[in-house]
Amino acid sequence: MAAPLAGLGENAQRQAVPGADQPHLLARHIATAADRALQAIRTPEERVALANAVIALLAQPDELVTPPEQLLSIRGAGPRGHDLPRPATPLTEAALLTNARNEPSIGSELRSEMESADEVHLLCAFVKWHGLRVLEAELRRLAMRGCALKVITTTYMGATERQAIDRLVREFGAEVKIHYDTERTRLHAKAWLFSRRTGFDTAYIGSSNLSRAALLDGVEWNVRLSPSSTPTLLRKFRATFDSYWNDPTFEPYDPDLDRDRLDDALGRAGGPARTPSLDLSGLEVRPYAFQQSMLDALAAERALHDRHRNLVVAATGTGKTVVAALDYQRLITDGRRPSLLFVAHRREILQQSLRTYREVLRDGSFGELWEGGQRPERWEHVFATVQSMSRYGADAIPPNAFEVVVIDEFHHAEAATYRRILDHLSPRELLGLTATPERTDGGDVRTYFGNRTAYELRLWDALEQDLLSPFHYFGIADNTDLSRLAWTRGRYDEAALANLYTGNDARAALILEQVRLKISDPLRMRALGFCVGVGHARYMADRFSRSGIPSLAVTGESSPDDRRHALDALRAGELNALFTADLFNEGLDIPDVDTVLFLRPTESSTIFLQQLGRGLRRSSTKAVLTALDFVGHHRSEFRFDQRFRALTGFSRTRLEHEVEHGFPFLPSGTQIVLDVQTQRAVLGNLRSRLPTKTPQLTAEVRTHPNAGLPGFLQATGLSLADILRPNRSWTSLRRKAGVEQRPAGPAEAALVKRGRKLAHVDDPLRADVYQRLLGPGAPAYGDLSAVEQSVARMLYFGLFPRGGPAKDYTVDLQAVAHEIVAAEELADIVAIAFDETRRAPTPLSGVGPSVPLVPHGRYQREEALAALSWATLERTPASFMEGVLYQRDLNVDALFVTVRKSEADFSPTTMYRDFPISRELFHWESQSVTSLASPTGQRYVNGTSTVLLFVRESSQGAFGTAPYTYLGPATHVAHEGERPIAITWRLHTPMPSDLYVATSAAVA
Repeated sequence: MAAPLAGLGENAQRQAVPGADQPHLLARHIATAADRALQAIRTPEERVALANAVIALLAQPDELVTPPEQLLSIRGAGPRGHDLPRPATPLTEAALLTNARNEPSIGSELRSEMESADEVHLLCAFVKWHGLRVLEAELRRLAMRGCALKVITTTYMGATERQAIDRLVREFGAEVKIHYDTERTRLHAKAWLFSRRTGFDTAYIGSSNLSRAALLDGVEWNVRLSPSSTPTLLRKFRATFDSYWNDPTFEPYDPDLDRDRLDDALGRAGGPARTPSLDLSGLEVRPYAFQQSMLDALAAERALHDRHRNLVVAATGTGKTVVAALDYQRLITDGRRPSLLFVAHRREILQQSLRTYREVLRDGSFGELWEGGQRPERWEHVFATVQSMSRYGADAIPPNAFEVVVIDEFHHAEAATYRRILDHLSPRELLGLTATPERTDGGDVRTYFGNRTAYELRLWDALEQDLLSPFHYFGIADNTDLSRLAWTRGRYDEAALANLYTGNDARAALILEQVRLKISDPLRMRALGFCVGVGHARYMADRFSRSGIPSLAVTGESSPDDRRHALDALRAGELNALFTADLFNEGLDIPDVDTVLFLRPTESSTIFLQQLGRGLRRSSTKAVLTALDFVGHHRSEFRFDQRFRALTGFSRTRLEHEVEHGFPFLPSGTQIVLDVQTQRAVLGNLRSRLPTKTPQLTAEVRTHPNAGLPGFLQATGLSLADILRPNRSWTSLRRKAGVEQRPAGPAEAALVKRGRKLAHVDDPLRADVYQRLLGPGAPAYGDLSAVEQSVARMLYFGLFPRGGPAKDYTVDLQAVAHEIVAAEELADIVAIAFDETRRAPTPLSGVGPSVPLVPHGRYQREEALAALSWATLERTPASFMEGVLYQRDLNVDALFVTVRKSEADFSPTTMYRDFPISRELFHWESQSVTSLASPTGQRYVNGTSTVLLFVRESSQGAFGTAPYTYLGPATHVAHEGERPIAITWRLHTPMPSDLYVATSAAVA
């Protein structure tokens, strides 16, 4: 015993530097040493002695006595003037409760927890009357004590009882928020959080909804969290709950106003699907976070780049038409609605689109249909089929008749009917919508838009947002040898493929075996099989039918009636599979399709996604889409990288890692499973297809000797990140390739290495000043205006974080401009970065016009420090090592926040300290030594300084050190604790949607 006690005081005093003038550090070191000493002590008497030793070191007069007593509760007057029941599980311990014999029920534990809680949060998929009455006494006392009760629930399966929700609000004072979307409700969680001002928070997470069976006698599993055993899980609980609570898709419930809406939603969720009627009751159509990103990107294209022909690429089912309607709403100025032409190729799409615009504009009379026998009368806002326009003659419409033209399914634009419309009309704004910009003939509709996409939301993003059905993809080796087949024009020879597969009984038997292994009941599946040709489709249909799985072949040779009858039979379950060749790649809408069979190699990633998409529509009859891909031994020309990048959205380099490790980070519910043979084949193919090694790039540069950096990227399809690496630049590649003959200056090698630090520039002022300073005839530093000089210093310290060779802004910047080859590359990098900007500009805000920081702009820390006038020739950015900065001259507190602090794939201990609660609210923790009484703490909580927030997802990005996004000024909302202080900030400018989605604890 003597050794730990003797060492405790000496160790604590030795570590407490500078000692007596910082007593909080002394206490902290003593507590740390005491905690270590406790690990070796077992008896109560020894613990009392150790505690008294600590008290003596802290110069406190009171000592503990033996035997020790444990404080169980503090009793006061009023509603809590009785002995509080204690949970059977100690507050400091974690536990698994299963409602088993000789362990407390979850219901009894919840009742005990509620009596001592200061705030209760409940998250559950549904709420039942019988579950509520089990807790009614405790809920009533909670309300009497004025404690907050927050409840989040849903209309999932129609299981919630509205009377129970009403009672929660009316009798127990609960705040209730409900997710009404019956199609996309994905909240199945059941969890309670009991917050206490003492810090002894507890939580229960498991299978128990607020129902009698769940709380009393059901076989339910629930994990109890505690602050000492599972602090990181409690932190994540609160972060996620707060994110849900502030998400607009969870709407406040008022029994007097919302009871009918809740009844309708519960009826829809619990009963058969029905076609909703047009509702113009005043409810505002709000975009999801990903749709807001689309709208922001369109605004940036117009305002930043003056581009008015824009393409939006979004997966089927993601609400492209809603985005188009919300975008049109933005174009309304002074109440005047610009003339509109919306073009689609099918009547059903047109009718649905018209309905969407009416809902967004809250005007049931908006727009006129032009299809079949219907003709517009007013010709102001027209929704037309391309067929109707063709019959009428597009040339008869004045070219400027419509200010806004929207073309749905723009990948059809190569057709002559579309071309006549596009070539004739001259709208102020043209918006194209498509799920697949690459045409099946190898072309790309992006050529209509300067080879640009305003915004691209592909399959993987839609799955993350729960907009499409999750899928289980199985890559299955079928042992067929394709390596000897002819390969022409980017694909296998069709006749050779058909000969290999048609009549191949061994392969057909393997396919049938895998269907029976992967499908629980093949006689209940609704499958589409994609074949090489007519003969192959008929052969597969015959083999399945003879094996007891009713099937048909439907091909281009089938009559329209035969196709319609076959689809009806598949919908009705009379057929289990349809086998087709080049027929159902698009235009088929059977949400109940739950299986797709890839029975031929699909060389085009576009066609592959179209085929997969036939089963990605959400449906109440399926939990997941099963995709079986039968993979042979391929030629080296076959591109697995394109297929799996289309499936996952991963970069080429990350894709190799994911294949090797079994795709651990896919969207919820989605799985990609490759058998050993297929995994080996895919990895080999990927490794042979990585074009980003220096020798390969050097050879590629030689084939484009006269191309500048922008032209080279466009010609090769490579990205800027493929070129710029720590020891590689565009200039170094050109010199290796022997195509750069201009002499190199003495600083060229060092400057081009800093090019990666400029690959994020995204505001007009910075892009303009940087390019002028890097271009021919660069202005002298002294000739710039005050704000331009501030921007010039941002460039200076971006290139020279420790200061330039001459330690003089004018001299060093002029020297950079004279490095002609290096300066040209740096200017190109800035131009490319700005050209790819997808965030609309916002007015300068924060600390006045002399500080050139634009909210939502991205900045390296060196640039931010220069903009705030902290960085000088005497105090360079390299000397700044903290995450917080107080700039006394401006009275500014700048907070530099990295949300994901660990570069590991997943590190729960470092997460959920700094994160957005919503686009307007941000949770942040101060440095661990900051107390409320300190000058810094007082500035934070009293608002006596201007707080500026800089946030990034992680410290590393595609170009090395990741830049921060400047979120602008923030105002204190609430705080708790100290050392660190946990603060909630309110942003003056809402957070960019894309950054919010990337960093939030949970985006519902």
